[in-house]
Amino acid sequence: MKQHPYKIASLGIQHVLAMYAGAVIVPLIIGGALGLTGEQLTYLVSIDIMTSGIATILQVWRNKYFGIGLPIVLGCTFTAVGPIIAIGNQYGISSIYGSIIVSGLLVVLIGKYFGKLVKFFPPVVTGSVVTIIGITLVPVAMNNMAGGQGSADFGSLSNISLAFGTLLFIILLFRFSKGFVRSISILIGLIAGTVVGYFMGKVDFSAVGEASWFHMAKPFYFGMPTFEVTPIITMTLVALVSLVESSGVYFALADICGKKIEEKDLVNGYRAEGLASILGGILNSFPYTTYSQNVGLIQISGVRGNNVIYTAAAMLILIGFVPKIGAVTTVIPPSVLGGAMVAMFGMVVASGIKMLSKVEFASQENLLIIACSVGMGLGVSVVPGLFAQLPGSIRILTENGIVAGSLTAILLNILFNEVKFKQKQPIKINESKAS
Repeated sequence: MKQHPYKIASLGIQHVLAMYAGAVIVPLIIGGALGLTGEQLTYLVSIDIMTSGIATILQVWRNKYFGIGLPIVLGCTFTAVGPIIAIGNQYGISSIYGSIIVSGLLVVLIGKYFGKLVKFFPPVVTGSVVTIIGITLVPVAMNNMAGGQGSADFGSLSNISLAFGTLLFIILLFRFSKGFVRSISILIGLIAGTVVGYFMGKVDFSAVGEASWFHMAKPFYFGMPTFEVTPIITMTLVALVSLVESSGVYFALADICGKKIEEKDLVNGYRAEGLASILGGILNSFPYTTYSQNVGLIQISGVRGNNVIYTAAAMLILIGFVPKIGAVTTVIPPSVLGGAMVAMFGMVVASGIKMLSKVEFASQENLLIIACSVGMGLGVSVVPGLFAQLPGSIRILTENGIVAGSLTAILLNILFNEVKFKQKQPIKINESKAS
C-alpha cells in the first residue's frame, strides 16, 4: 500500500528520535574523556549523526557488493566506547582513527568468510542473543525514566510521573487507535510528554539558540591518522564483536519482516558495516553497527518499508549539516525518552522470545544454552566489574553483557549441537570362549 510523503516523514522522524539519544551520548562520553574543546565536541556530535545517516544508507541499499536490504538503522557501537578512550589516552586521537579505518577494511575483507558461520546461528542462538540485547537495554530506559544518570533530580516524583505518564499515553494510544496514528504512537507520545515536560519546567531551549546553522564535514579533522599495532588489534576485536551483535539484529528483523536470511545477505551486511567504519575513520567519527532499539520501533509500528529508513537516514544527514536542527531533539526530557524506551526495548525482548518459540524445548541441551547465555548476559550487565582484572584485549569480549551472552550462546551451541563426539563401542565378549 502506497504511503503519503507526510506519513513516511513522520515515521522517519520517529526512527531518528529512537536512536538519537544513543547516537549523541557516545561522542559526548568520548569527547569528555579525551578533553576535547567545545568546538571539537560540537563537530564530533554533528559528524557522528551525519555519518550514521550515510552508514544507514549503505546498509539498506542492497546491491551486489554490500547492503543487507533490511530496514536497519546504524549508529556508533557502544562496545567501542571504552577501547576508544583507552587508545586515545595512550596513543593519541590520531591512532583512534587509524585503527578504525584498518578494522573497517579488515571487516570488508573477511566478511565473505564470516558469512559462512550462518549455520552457527540457529534459533536457539539468535533468540538468546536478541533476548539478551533487549534485557541489557532495559537499564538504559530505567535510568532515563529517573531523569538521566547523574542528574540532580534523579528518581524524583516529577521524573517518575512524567516517564510513566508518557508510557501510559503510548499504551492507551496503541490500544485505542488504528492505522497511521497507531504506527506513530511512540512519536506522538514523545511530543506529548515533551509538551507536559515544558509546563513542568523540564524543557530547556538554550541549546537550540547556541547551536550554529551550518556545519561542514572535514575529513581528518583531528589530523592524519596514525597506525599502531595494539590499537588496530583492539579495534578489530571490537569490530568482530559488533558483527556478532549485528547478526542477532539481522535475524530479528528478518523474522519481523518475514524474510529469509541467506549467507550472501549476511556477507553484504558485514561489508556495509565495514565500509561505514572506514568512512567513520576518514571523517573522524566512529565505527558503526546496527541499532537494536529501532527493531522494537519497527515491531510496534508494523511499518517495515525501507523507504521510511531512507527518509530517516536523509534526516540524520541533514541534522549533521545543520546542528541547530539537531539541537531541537535534545529538548526532549530524559524521563520522557525513558518512558518510550521501556516499550521499545521491551519489544526487543519479545522478539527474542518469539524466535525462541521455534526451539525444540524438549532438548535439555537447548535449555542449558538459553539458561547460560541469558544468565551470563544479564549477570555481566548487573556486575560489570566481574572481569575487571583481565587484560584489556580480553575484557572487550567479557565486559559487555550482550557480547558475553552472545559468545556463550554461540560456543555452547557448537559444543552441544555442532560437534559430534564418538562414543566408545561396548566391548563384545565371545560367548564361546567365555564359556
